[in-house]
Amino acid sequence: MQGYFYIVLSQSGTKVSRCIKLFTRKPYNHASVAVDLTLDELYSFSRNNTRYPLPATFNREMIGAGTFGLFHHIPCEIYAVPITPEEKQKFLEYIDYFKAFRTCYSYNFLGLFSTFLHIRWTRKEKMHCAEFVANLLQHVGMELEKQPSLYTPDDFRHLPNATLVYRGELNQFYQNRRKYVPLLQTDFFDTSKNRFT
Repeated sequence: MQGYFYIVLSQSGTKVSRCIKLFTRKPYNHASVAVDLTLDELYSFSRNNTRYPLPATFNREMIGAGTFGLFHHIPCEIYAVPITPEEKQKFLEYIDYFKAFRTCYSYNFLGLFSTFLHIRWTRKEKMHCAEFVANLLQHVGMELEKQPSLYTPDDFRHLPNATLVYRGELNQFYQNRRKYVPLLQTDFFDTSKNRFT
């Protein structure tokens, strides 16, 4: 039976994210993965403290809390990625691994610069948000067009097997997810409707 996981691209108003946006000129500069469309289980590499960009590591992110809770308007796009039961099991195992060993990892801050300069640089036990998502895709068996350390959040907008299911404001989606989710689960492949953008 076909299943899905979800990639959430967002642009918060932190100073770091605004600075990154100046360089990338892309609409979204943070990438997270969600187990399902409720976004109740949302994971990424991100800051541990809302006030400071570092330290940062693998975290469960909460919409309306933590860094996301600082901002009332967070532009986002949500993509559904098809996954087989075997791939879903690998996906969940990967998340569980990082839950268990999150203190062994830290944010690949220097990797942001090498990624921007298109320089391949894998650092042991360090990842930035897009690098984490790309590594997850590779772990479940999906083919990547380049090495994970070279991925940016914008690259996930162009995954050949991903379908845009929502474009808009993240808090609004989360607050109304009980209304959106049943409709999206039946209709999101009909992109001509464009009803949730």
